[in-house]
Amino acid sequence: MQTVLVLFGGVSPEHAVSLVSAEAVLRNLNKENRRILPVGITLEGKWILFGGENYKDIAEDKWEQNPANCTAFLSPERGAGLCIVRGNGAETVPVDVIFPVLHGENGEDGSIQGLFQLSGIPFVGCGVCANAVSMDKSVTKLIAATTGVRQANWLTLRRADFKADADAMCREIMEHIAFPVFIKPCSTGSSVGVSKVKTEADLKPALENAFKYDKKILAEEFINGREIEVAVLGNDDPKAATAGEIDAGAEFYDYETKYVTSTSQAFIPARISEELNAKVREWAVAIFKALGCAGLSRVDFFVTRDTNEIVFNEINTLPGFTPISMYPKMWGAEGVPFAELLDRVIALALEA
Repeated sequence: MQTVLVLFGGVSPEHAVSLVSAEAVLRNLNKENRRILPVGITLEGKWILFGGENYKDIAEDKWEQNPANCTAFLSPERGAGLCIVRGNGAETVPVDVIFPVLHGENGEDGSIQGLFQLSGIPFVGCGVCANAVSMDKSVTKLIAATTGVRQANWLTLRRADFKADADAMCREIMEHIAFPVFIKPCSTGSSVGVSKVKTEADLKPALENAFKYDKKILAEEFINGREIEVAVLGNDDPKAATAGEIDAGAEFYDYETKYVTSTSQAFIPARISEELNAKVREWAVAIFKALGCAGLSRVDFFVTRDTNEIVFNEINTLPGFTPISMYPKMWGAEGVPFAELLDRVIALALEA
């Protein structure tokens, strides 16, 4: 019997997305010869072993009220496993593998992976360093540059400098990058805090918004291109699925377009030539390796509309597993159904 700890929620702006991903993972996870321990982390940071059987309650954010819930936390002591507190008693349950369905801050930045590493329990996804450098977009860009891939022109900006002289920061951006310009926090996902700025008047409010989420942000050149995503799977010999494409049907693929409205469309394979599809997959694997990733990641690119040039955008070390997420859809197009994909990432965790 294999014991799998599925960890979801988290103290993160992407908490709600994690709940939807977790419901899909828990519903599709092969239960044969497995004990599943669904543990949620509230927005306040409390750890709870979900006692219910209806995983839909997790997606609908009703899970915290289940009367069968109890306190649980992962011990950093090697071999201790999950500590479960019921009433006045407590027990420890050995865990074979951890599946962190955590997006964004505290979930994809290496923080929780450090705890996993201390516990000595294998876990799905990238390690501490790969998560940390992939979460910080400014650091990601520096490492990705070693592969030779083209990237949009960018500036790294800091909250302290904005507070000291916001007008000077606006001038610096306008001197280096033409409008429209993207303003984005360095360490969020799901397009949280991202703005597409077309005029000088909108620049300062966009900076203020981005600095709410991070003390370090990017100002980035707009690339007029198709939004291309590549699903990578593996450890030492990673493979890339055929590339997919997102047509946002909006100004850009922001949080609302991803999860709230229905304007976006997905195309698998992407509407690019076979030659470009092969090349973008090659770049995705190269970036995955350069960043030291393992298990799984989704690597995002643009393909310019005028010259068909590939431009690296960013990497997501724990891509969404919601019903509309591209990562499982791209592997589905390769003949790997959702349940098998989950088995594969767990096997990769144990292998690593």
